[in-house]
Amino acid sequence: MVKAVIWDFGGVLTTSPFEAFNRYEEERGLPKDLIRSINATNGDTNAWAQFENSTVTLDEFDGLFAAEARERGYDVPGKDIIALLAGDLRPQMVEALRRISERLITGCITNNVKAGEGAGMARSPEKVAANEAIMKMFQVVIQSSVVGVRKPNPKIYEMACEALNVAPEEVVYLDDLGINLKPARAMGMQTIKVIDPDVALDELEAAVGFDLR
Repeated sequence: MVKAVIWDFGGVLTTSPFEAFNRYEEERGLPKDLIRSINATNGDTNAWAQFENSTVTLDEFDGLFAAEARERGYDVPGKDIIALLAGDLRPQMVEALRRISERLITGCITNNVKAGEGAGMARSPEKVAANEAIMKMFQVVIQSSVVGVRKPNPKIYEMACEALNVAPEEVVYLDDLGINLKPARAMGMQTIKVIDPDVALDELEAAVGFDLR
């Protein structure tokens, strides 16, 4: 029986930052997915990983990421990337969260950085207010930038289950990245990869057994 639903934030409840990365690349004549490629290289120790774990400051990240980009022959300041992180809310996913929060335990695990405000790294007052309203629907929010552990480290999923007082087998976990779903699934969670929100909601409705739209 499903007792809890744990959500990723960016790319699940909001549009994916990868969309913003691609727009940035297109506008500047950079290769598509350059930013994702940089962030995926040496994924446990690169600038991005260090910033999500809060082992470097924003200024340090800015320089480290720029150096990684220069190794590939491109000029991409790290601070430019941080400005792209706060996506737009997906209303249908927020509504699903609201309905689930009324009947089940809810939590959030997010890899984020100490930039902007809160789990969604919002910058505009409107996004900050909207994200704060969403945070109230979670009983627990675990942010990599706060706890110093990032997905896909299994420890962060264990933290969530312990904080919510549920077993992994009682959890459905949603994320937009397969690499982050793999350890959750290995622990015994049901997992849903969010690419098309409506397809993901079909799967989530089947898992929880009630209407989310």
